[in-house]
Amino acid sequence: MSIRWSLVIPVKTLVAAKTRLAAATGPHRTRLAVAVACDTVAAALSCPLVARVVVVTADPAAAGPLAALGADVVPDPDRGLNTALRTGAAHAVRLAPGDAVGALQADLPALRPAELGRALEAAAEFDQSFVPDALDVGTTFYGVLPGRPFTPRFGGESRAKHLAVGAKELCVPGIDSVRRDVDTPDDLRAAIRLGLGKHTAAIVADLWPVTPPPA
Repeated sequence: MSIRWSLVIPVKTLVAAKTRLAAATGPHRTRLAVAVACDTVAAALSCPLVARVVVVTADPAAAGPLAALGADVVPDPDRGLNTALRTGAAHAVRLAPGDAVGALQADLPALRPAELGRALEAAAEFDQSFVPDALDVGTTFYGVLPGRPFTPRFGGESRAKHLAVGAKELCVPGIDSVRRDVDTPDDLRAAIRLGLGKHTAAIVADLWPVTPPPA
């Protein structure tokens, strides 16, 4: 029987979200941030290996839509990203101590449930593991098996940080959508090429009905 996963997804306060997209999105930046998070959560919840999604956020503008999708929303203690993830993980373990726990970035608008499933199947083979981002610098997913310490090290060059503590890097073919986080206009163009989820696609169509987002 396959291991089931609780996924913790951290969502920033929207005023601080996607600042590197500000020039391209203007006053619609917060709308885009909510849409991207919604597509990430919706795709995760559609993955058969995912038992639940725990969203950690301090922003009611994000909490409402994400709860409506079926996420379990808990408050962000506002002491940094990794503290937020540990808070969500502790909540997940209280709900289901027998499930594996993973942290997933909230900015994966092209995420495909089947590709996430491939990553989670691979992660089930190791005590702790991670998926590097598309640039091989950051991390989009970090996970541990049931009963193992949950010690995420997101932020900056987190791929190197996770390698340094012995987490297994998951070099799985066919998981491009799991690795494609979006921070810049170039990232968004790459996600568009992969195929956006419906929430992000609607915002992008409003903003750029003819051409991709400007650099």
